[in-house]
Amino acid sequence: MQLIQYRESDGTRHVAMLKEGGAAVRLNNIVSTYDLARDAIARGISLAHAAEQAAGDAVDPDAIAAEGRFLAPIDHPDPAHCLMTGTGLTHLGSAEGRNKMHQAAAGGQMTDSMRMFNMGLEGGRPADGATGAQPEWFYKGDGSCLVAPGAPLTSPDFALDGSEEPEIAGIYIIDDAGRPRRLGFALGNEFSDHVTERGNYLWLAHSKLRQAALGPELLLGDLPDDIRGTSRIVRDGETLWEKPFLSGEANMSHSLRNLEHHHFKYDLFRRPGDVHVHFFGTATLSFADNVTTQEGDIFEVEAAPFTLPVRNPLARAAAPAPDQIEVLSL
Repeated sequence: MQLIQYRESDGTRHVAMLKEGGAAVRLNNIVSTYDLARDAIARGISLAHAAEQAAGDAVDPDAIAAEGRFLAPIDHPDPAHCLMTGTGLTHLGSAEGRNKMHQAAAGGQMTDSMRMFNMGLEGGRPADGATGAQPEWFYKGDGSCLVAPGAPLTSPDFALDGSEEPEIAGIYIIDDAGRPRRLGFALGNEFSDHVTERGNYLWLAHSKLRQAALGPELLLGDLPDDIRGTSRIVRDGETLWEKPFLSGEANMSHSLRNLEHHHFKYDLFRRPGDVHVHFFGTATLSFADNVTTQEGDIFEVEAAPFTLPVRNPLARAAAPAPDQIEVLSL
């Protein structure tokens, strides 16, 4: 089962449930996935059960998509309480492109990226209940950086690059007792600045402070072990670059539980009421194939069991006014 959030033509918010075969029904008296999840937790039932209990009239997802009325499948009433984060070097093959970026700076020696990747290979999939190797971790931003389906992914004016990263994101809410509750998964584009990262691996944190996009669907239940999708860039109506990508635990050096553990072990990330969008990484980048993106390019990411793609054009922000830091005097 999948959930979608959307707006009606009059601007009112709704949540709908997608069923097998493409049928969709609106959920009565539910205006956000966040509200539905909070209600399910309060009543001690699953998110799927809560959705089924609220099922109402049929809706047309194709019309919603055609009219650009999809919202991201999760958000928070206060965007500052939606945290976007991620992990890297988590997929088999994911170190190759990163290692090439940093090899010159390492003087031909094994890079820190490759060391981190090898740590994941050796200890990223611990036995049940055990703690495995720590992955690379990064912060992307808060809910204000989450772009709606179809909306532009906008690079800041100072960015050196704006490129796609096709990924799966885990979606979580923290309950009133401070326990993370996984709501499901979304297909995403963890948009990044790879030229900045290539300049110095210590600039990874800078390169990740960018917007990100999710597809319209929140997939409930477990993530399939083997996910096979396609990532492409369309320019002027023609496919500029296209490549398959793999995800799911069968194609990863870390288990999802290990990645979740090393994120939520921090008290800061177990604040009641917060939403977390946590990207699990990728091994497929157009940048690794020497593609240079430009404004107007359209990023497309698709993968079953998600039925709707992640599709966003690339834009660039105008230069802001010069920084004016004022001293607050007594």
